[in-house]
Amino acid sequence: MSTSVSHLTDELVLLPVPKRRSLSILPAASTVSGTSPKDALRSLYLSLKPPIPQTTLTDAVQHLQQHELTRALESSQTQTVDVEEKGIYDAVVGKLVAAIYAQTLEIFLNEASEVEAEAEWWADIERSRMRAGYYLLQTLPCRLLALALDVRHALSSQQQHFELSMLSVSSLSQILTRGGHSDSSVIASIFPHLRTHPYVAPFSLVNVKLSALSPRSTQHVLDRLKSIVVGLMSFIPTLLSLPTDLVRQECALKRRALEHIRDERAEVLGTLTSRRDYLAGVLREGEIKGSRLHAFVEGVNQLVVGEGYARSSTDIAPSQLLGTTLHVTLPLHISQHRRRLEQNSLMRPHRIVLLWPRIVLLPPFVLLGLRQIFVSRETLKSFACDSVDTVKKFCQGWLVDPLKDIIKTVRAGEERSVIVQKESIDADLKSLERMAIALARDKLRYSDTQLATFSDRIHKGDLTPILEIYEEDIKSPVKSAVSGTLLRNLFIQIQKAKVDIDQALTGIDKLLKSQELTFAFVGVAPALAIVYVAGGAAAGLWRGGRGQGRYGGKHHRTAAWLAVRRTERLLVSKPTSDDYLSPKGSAIPPLTAGLLLLSVSSLRTYGECHLPLHSRLREGFLDDVGDLENPSLDRDEKVKVIERMWRSWGDVLGWRRGGASIYST
Repeated sequence: MSTSVSHLTDELVLLPVPKRRSLSILPAASTVSGTSPKDALRSLYLSLKPPIPQTTLTDAVQHLQQHELTRALESSQTQTVDVEEKGIYDAVVGKLVAAIYAQTLEIFLNEASEVEAEAEWWADIERSRMRAGYYLLQTLPCRLLALALDVRHALSSQQQHFELSMLSVSSLSQILTRGGHSDSSVIASIFPHLRTHPYVAPFSLVNVKLSALSPRSTQHVLDRLKSIVVGLMSFIPTLLSLPTDLVRQECALKRRALEHIRDERAEVLGTLTSRRDYLAGVLREGEIKGSRLHAFVEGVNQLVVGEGYARSSTDIAPSQLLGTTLHVTLPLHISQHRRRLEQNSLMRPHRIVLLWPRIVLLPPFVLLGLRQIFVSRETLKSFACDSVDTVKKFCQGWLVDPLKDIIKTVRAGEERSVIVQKESIDADLKSLERMAIALARDKLRYSDTQLATFSDRIHKGDLTPILEIYEEDIKSPVKSAVSGTLLRNLFIQIQKAKVDIDQALTGIDKLLKSQELTFAFVGVAPALAIVYVAGGAAAGLWRGGRGQGRYGGKHHRTAAWLAVRRTERLLVSKPTSDDYLSPKGSAIPPLTAGLLLLSVSSLRTYGECHLPLHSRLREGFLDDVGDLENPSLDRDEKVKVIERMWRSWGDVLGWRRGGASIYST
């Protein structure tokens, strides 16, 4: 039993309680034999716990009939009435009424869900010319077989034998026409819906009269030829698209027929749900009154059968009335429903019919592909080796090595230099210091104290005494170059420039070191992006595109979004067929209530199957679904529930992006 029906009816099954609550605890599996009628009735009461399966319900009705028969024989001999037994009996009858009510809801909900799924299947084919063409290919053997059977029937009625010369469209049309079929009988045999719903198509070409092409009017002849060519060019696309158009018309007719059946089942479903509160009130009384019980069950039978149902007498026993519903009314309805779908061919074709193109065409294509692979095995082997080598070099050169460098950079910290080494800078600075101190000692006659002070100034970049000597030397450069210190001073200036360059490079080195980790991650980022995209594509292929993911994946979240949208649309704008019987105020008409329950049942299935167990998200979502299923709430209250669902679950379940996800699939 579906959870939507269980949510509505489990409480009803638990409502009937004996007036005297003195039930002894007996095992639910105890049998009738070896016990008194009261004990058997008590055991039957304890065994009726929701959900009640069909077999248990059938056995319970049979046991109730046996109990009524036994008590009818005993009542003819004694006039005493056991009040406790009467209370248990009424409670059992109430449980069985609630269980049959749940069974009826389940049957109509399943039928409405089934025909709606089939209608959506036909609608998918109707929307696409490509799908319509593929469906025509799938059903082509069945259509040709139907044509052959019609021809055989026509030949047998005309007492003729089949000949190969009859294999032409005109011959077959003549045979079928003489057999009592329509003029377009060949097409009607292939597309049976044309016998009741003709398709308007331009079958007649441009008529050409030979007298119109007489040489007395050359311009007229050219105009006629031009019109003929234009007519042919406009007719060719229509002729090519005619088969798919006929298939789409056939799918549209079946879809509308299924939607009509769905609306019929939904209207009954809505009427049944509207009577839930009435049944709950009867069951809460504790003692089931015959007239109210009879009226409710007869009302259910009339809804199931239709206007032709003949009500039974009010003196009928409850078990007999329930047995009629369980064994006659509901099975008859199910068989009529099946017959209606099969006679009109409203269900999708058999799976073998849909799969035969793959079964027939796939093996040759596979063999052809294997043959091509065998012929090109050397090329494919070389390509595979190159691909493996490329992947290895990519992983080693663009992933492993850069990641190792990042780890080395993190571990080394500031110990390494990028451009210049610290030892090289210290050596150049000490060389400059020795050269400057030697010149100051020889030329300026500095003492040890002055040399120590000058050494500190050199470390700070101050060479003022050396520059003063240089300024004096360039006043007489030739003399200073020959006998002076000009050359020594020039070499000191060169060494000073080298030290300055080293210090500038040191600053650049520090800047590069501070951004070294950033550069390393920028270098490995493209490779990581490629791996991420390739991994996502591989994961999608591994899942087979079934929409697996968080909260059921994109496919199931989109289906839930569609169900919520359809529910809100039903609450805002009711179906047209409800207009003439819509109650005043904000009450929900039966057809709208049935379609609403049909949509909400898919929401409950989504919540129970795809939301995390024992989570607040699941509990809150199912609470909102339960409010939508509650027949006691009117239209305005359920609209507020829908608004709460959009507000609460729109961002979590991605419903605000539902439209984009639908159009992208």
